[in-house]
Amino acid sequence: MSKARTPTVSQLRAFTAVAEHLHFRDAAAAIGMSQPALSGAVAALEEVLGVQLVERTTRRVIITPLGERVAAHARGVLAGLHALSEEVEASRRPFTGPMHLGVIPTVAPYLLPTVLQLARDSYPDLELHIHEERTPRLLEGLAAGRLDVLLLALPSVPGMRDLPLYDEDFVLITPPDHELAGRTDVPRDLLLDLDVLLLEEGHCLRDQALELCREAAGGTRAAGLPTLVQLVAGGLGVTLLPATAVAVETGRATHLATTRFAAPAPGRRIGLAHRPGSARTPEYQRLADALREALAPLPVRIVC
Repeated sequence: MSKARTPTVSQLRAFTAVAEHLHFRDAAAAIGMSQPALSGAVAALEEVLGVQLVERTTRRVIITPLGERVAAHARGVLAGLHALSEEVEASRRPFTGPMHLGVIPTVAPYLLPTVLQLARDSYPDLELHIHEERTPRLLEGLAAGRLDVLLLALPSVPGMRDLPLYDEDFVLITPPDHELAGRTDVPRDLLLDLDVLLLEEGHCLRDQALELCREAAGGTRAAGLPTLVQLVAGGLGVTLLPATAVAVETGRATHLATTRFAAPAPGRRIGLAHRPGSARTPEYQRLADALREALAPLPVRIVC
């Protein structure tokens, strides 16, 4: 049984040019090929396929009905090869093509406006895809290759590379009549005596809060920071917010007061995490530098 032969790219380019221009000289000029070479490529394609694609007359070139169908397939093949070449070339240019960014829920609403504005202004060829998920799910996605880089509380996990961006304090949110309401010098040790409303399990902010204080009696929990703040406004207790969330979340409800801690205040570090072997490591480093500058106006301490 004879082995099937495959047309070459040169043969397909020559034939599609002839099918488009219906003239060998014009087709050769259009693709920068000599006319004898183009005629030879078309004849070689017919030989490889074992069919007639072109009727040659003294006046004009006629593409056979089968030739029309072959030309359509050839155009698709050439378009696919062009797309492949563009994809590879794009990968050599930073901030081009898709990037899947995972963000934890206690960061996403407060930092994404800055992140997205930076992407629009500085990286117009970047196709940024945002995935808001809790920390364990994000880390699974990063390890599996579903996600490219994460924006989360650090440290992430051993084996990943962390790029710190900033430190931020926690702020205690209370009802206006709470004994700590409005104070700016509360010792962090006082948190050990407080029952604090917390997020559901799976949020890293919950774990950080539990290291500082007790969970509120009754075990009331919330799926997100907006709900926690509403619970406080409703008189059900107090809660901790990261500094970047305070303006947004307290602006949505009345009957709230903020309490700030004396130095050193409790807080967290936020940064990027990525696989250390990623080919895009230089991009993530440049992205971290750009984010530090863009996030500087927020109530944070930039970490270089």
